[in-house]
Amino acid sequence: MPVRTFDGWNDPPPGFIEADLVAHSGPTAKGSFVQTLTLTDIATGWTECAPLLVREQKLLAEVLSEMRQRMPFPLLGFDTDNDSVFMNETIKAYCDEAGLVFTRCRPYRKNDQAWVEQKNGAVVRRAVGYRRYEGLEAAAALGRLYTALRLFVNFFQPSFKLAGKLRDGAKVSKKYHPPATPYQRLLADARTNKHVQRRATATYATLDPVRLLKTIREIQQELVGLADRPAIGEAAAASTLEEFLSGLRTAWQEGEVRPTSKPKEKARRGRRRPDPLVTVTALVREWFEAEPWRTSRELFERLQQAQPGVFPDGQLRTLQRRVKAWRSELAHQMVFGTKAAREPPGQPPLRSPDPVCVAPVS
Repeated sequence: MPVRTFDGWNDPPPGFIEADLVAHSGPTAKGSFVQTLTLTDIATGWTECAPLLVREQKLLAEVLSEMRQRMPFPLLGFDTDNDSVFMNETIKAYCDEAGLVFTRCRPYRKNDQAWVEQKNGAVVRRAVGYRRYEGLEAAAALGRLYTALRLFVNFFQPSFKLAGKLRDGAKVSKKYHPPATPYQRLLADARTNKHVQRRATATYATLDPVRLLKTIREIQQELVGLADRPAIGEAAAASTLEEFLSGLRTAWQEGEVRPTSKPKEKARRGRRRPDPLVTVTALVREWFEAEPWRTSRELFERLQQAQPGVFPDGQLRTLQRRVKAWRSELAHQMVFGTKAAREPPGQPPLRSPDPVCVAPVS
């Protein structure tokens, strides 16, 4: 298999792409999970993505055939890493039959695939995030997301492309072409034939970037609901396109707007050991309510005198945390006349004293 390094492209025409897989395994790689096949054109930066339900070479060949039909220009070259899902007789025979130049990068040299690695982060991870996606439902949602995302990224998202770099000792000076979308680079390339230009222009004329962005946000919210289903519910999406468009002006005030970029809500950590004071909590609370000025140590010493040898000195800290919560509730109740919103689980409520009346300040 021929090896192609990062500086071995020599300005190829549109159609020579780098390919890579992005795993959506979440925090663990155990079990089966969906992966994304990313294709990036070297000349224009055109990026195509599609979900793979499983890592299987025949499935990859079928998905690659579908992606070739979506691309406005014919596929000429296929450059991958040394993953076994690419390096096999099935993919090699597929490339030979399709007339594709099949090359690979050097082992453990990710910089040889710098173009697609950059799109893995700027397109896939930025849109999908780092949650775990598994099953047909998640794969179908990712497929719908990439259908809208490819149009938004390739036709409406400009990016820089490196024109050259000059090294002077340890200093490296880089020069970039003016920012342009992959669609604009495709039309500006003199090697692009008229048929490809007409096909791309006809697609561009039918697109609305606001509708595409709204669709992307809705599918992202759906993916979050699939990945976090046991923890959180799905948030309500914008009901109309007009509401979505009107909210774009102030969306920056709410911080990150991509649902897939927001962290998954974690369940509160509960008690991991048996409660050593579970049998005497009600008794100690009666003592506290009768004399709330008593310190935790005084209450604990009284408990030790009432039940000698049952509660060692090391359990004082447990009682201190409990009394601290009771004292906070009592202070809130005295000031506002209502209970605090948060009560320790498993504890009986305090008796409601008379609310304190505060005269207005003249």
